[in-house]
Amino acid sequence: MLLEKYDSQALLWITTLVGKTSKAGVSAFRGDLVLIEGALREGSNNIRDRKTPELVINQAAVLADSDKILFVNGLFYKLEHLPIFVEKYKDALTPDTVALFYVENIGAPMQIVIDGITFNLVPHQEGMIWNETLELLYIEKADLKGQSGEDKVVTMYEAAKAYKSKAEPISLETALTQTIAVKKDAAVGPV
Repeated sequence: MLLEKYDSQALLWITTLVGKTSKAGVSAFRGDLVLIEGALREGSNNIRDRKTPELVINQAAVLADSDKILFVNGLFYKLEHLPIFVEKYKDALTPDTVALFYVENIGAPMQIVIDGITFNLVPHQEGMIWNETLELLYIEKADLKGQSGEDKVVTMYEAAKAYKSKAEPISLETALTQTIAVKKDAAVGPV
């Protein structure tokens, strides 16, 4: 299975769940998906003995079969990181991959097609990506009741397949000219 392969390569980070769904041959993951690995610790050659990753897709949800990513969702802090994801996981991406990402440095929804894969991008200011996606896709908590964590990702995937962005497709180059400056509130956290 693809997600087990990624797990063995230490590409799944801060894992909330990873396992098989009730759909035959399909596995789900929730956590952070590594884009750029951290350096190996001094004196180690064990792939799992790395420092914190340099770049991840935060709060990701991924659904995959044995060799293809069916659905991917999560948070990019910068739109410029999208090509890094495409390059790293290109062997598992197809035009049928459903990709729905939140991006901090965009001000309006965007739709970008890279290598035949449509990426629906939604601005993000705050909130948990899982909850924001449930709301965006009109999935009620009752729709998930009694499902395993893995099957909840399947439910999200099924709803995401029907998601239609109001944004017209634009090139990545055009999208990169439309990014915004992200202002962080300095008063975040305990006082």
